[in-house]
Amino acid sequence: MAVACCSALATHCPGLAISLPGSAAYNLTEASYWSLQESNLQPSCIITPSVPHEAASAVQVLVSNPACEHVEFAIKGRTHAPAGGFANNNGGVTIDMTGMSTVTVNDDHSLASVGAGASWLDVYAYLDPLGKSVAGGRNGAVGVGGLTLGGGISYFSPQVGFTCDTLVNMELVLASGELVNANSTSHPNLFRALKGGTNNFGLVTRFDFTTVPISKILAGGLVNDISHRSAVFSAFAGIAGAKHYDVHASIVVGLLFNSTSNTWVLSSTPIYTLPELRPKVYEPLFAVPNISDTLEIAALHVFANESATPPLNWQFWTGTYGVSANLLDKMFDAINTTLYSFDIPEGILWDIAFEPLPTVFTAPGALKNSLGTSPSDGNSVVMLLSALWPDSASNGKVHKRAAEVVSAVNEVAKEMGLEKEFVYANYADWSQQPFESYGEESVRFLKKTARKYDEHGVIQRKVPGGFKLSG
Repeated sequence: MAVACCSALATHCPGLAISLPGSAAYNLTEASYWSLQESNLQPSCIITPSVPHEAASAVQVLVSNPACEHVEFAIKGRTHAPAGGFANNNGGVTIDMTGMSTVTVNDDHSLASVGAGASWLDVYAYLDPLGKSVAGGRNGAVGVGGLTLGGGISYFSPQVGFTCDTLVNMELVLASGELVNANSTSHPNLFRALKGGTNNFGLVTRFDFTTVPISKILAGGLVNDISHRSAVFSAFAGIAGAKHYDVHASIVVGLLFNSTSNTWVLSSTPIYTLPELRPKVYEPLFAVPNISDTLEIAALHVFANESATPPLNWQFWTGTYGVSANLLDKMFDAINTTLYSFDIPEGILWDIAFEPLPTVFTAPGALKNSLGTSPSDGNSVVMLLSALWPDSASNGKVHKRAAEVVSAVNEVAKEMGLEKEFVYANYADWSQQPFESYGEESVRFLKKTARKYDEHGVIQRKVPGGFKLSG
């Protein structure tokens, strides 16, 4: 059935790039996925539209042509989300958006228009020489599309909010195949729903962002011995929980555990969006003895150009908590107890990252996006648990152990009254329910908007990857 659908796409979409299994283009796309869970899936064909009207024509065929009636399709950007099926599928059609990655600006450089298939490095490399940036992803290899539709956490978020809060317009293909623009005056409810509603409303082809001024930033990181974790956690909590948060500060504290050596590494990336080498906000962190210090003043596009991760199995899981150094200490104890004796063939690397979610971060998008966050939530901390391992036969075991880790962490937070509802979709495991964490009002709004623009639930049925509103 899918082979016939691919043929229908070729017939009705002249000029559309279509790659079949075994071709060089097909293999290149398959190799571009970050996780083996995604690259191990084999669609019947991969289509790569290069202009919006090609994307619209392709969606029309996929939705309405009889040859595609029972064929599912996936939407692929830069493939950072690790869960199998989120951006690829077995036996269906994958729409590879990386053919649409152009970056342009308006005359005064206040607005950047970005193709949905671009990477953030594409954006930074274009804008940095203009003294401008966009509040985008911290790793330049991450895609613009997926990060933005899931919310988006940026070095600039304390200044301007989630990445999606800096949007002024989105161009997208609806389930009907119609190409529309969604903004504050045209389809405003759709515009709001897209800001956190992930891939539930159509195929976005272009994002228009307001820019922020930039020169160079404080970039790099610190490594501390794990024995200094309490001091690092205290410094982090002081920054994250400050009554008057320094909007130029964007810090991540990470705990890295290698099952082969049974060792922990404690690191932090105290980024500052001004060219200050030792900003006052980080003085408590700088006072902790460190093993290495690579902090320097650098251009964002240089720092964001991170080395590619080799193809591995990946696991994400997330939670949000109140700010407390004592909580972080107890979390570490719970994590260490749960992980220390766990190992699989060829080993596994665990990475637990903590980052601030202060009220200045959530204020710009309150009631304007669909995430359900607001300053009334108070200062918070977002945790991302990641795992990387080569042995695909161990996937089930890793998922089970990751669930146990997060359960142990949540229990500690609950006992201290510091567990929070928000589940950040871009960090979530496939088994988590981010939309439910947005609150009942937001969920009702998202479902109502989806019904208005996709009354037959085509996206819910035919694009099963990602978090669905019907789920």
